[in-house]
Amino acid sequence: MSDVGVAPVVFVVDDESLILDLVKDALEEAGFEVKSATEFTEAISILDACGTELTGLVTDISLGAKGTGWEVARHARELNPNLAVVYMSGDSAAEWPAQGVPQSVMVPKP
Repeated sequence: MSDVGVAPVVFVVDDESLILDLVKDALEEAGFEVKSATEFTEAISILDACGTELTGLVTDISLGAKGTGWEVARHARELNPNLAVVYMSGDSAAEWPAQGVPQSVMVPKP
């Protein structure tokens, strides 16, 4: 079976629906298939179900009281060590060197 024509799958996690929709729309316009979650528990469930088929993860850091984007990315990398990871944050960017997974990227939110 050939993967020609199959769009890479990116997982977007953000508890702010406007930002989630903006990132999701931009990725879909760029040709990616997008899976999404708005909170930590949902994100972990989706990762457990399909984490090995993902190409990339774009996650906010602050996801409410149940967990963080740091934890989502660590769990994702346990399932898929080569997964590309992009963090987004308006207030946690300074923690990225200590908390981020290796070879990840931080995009500060305005």
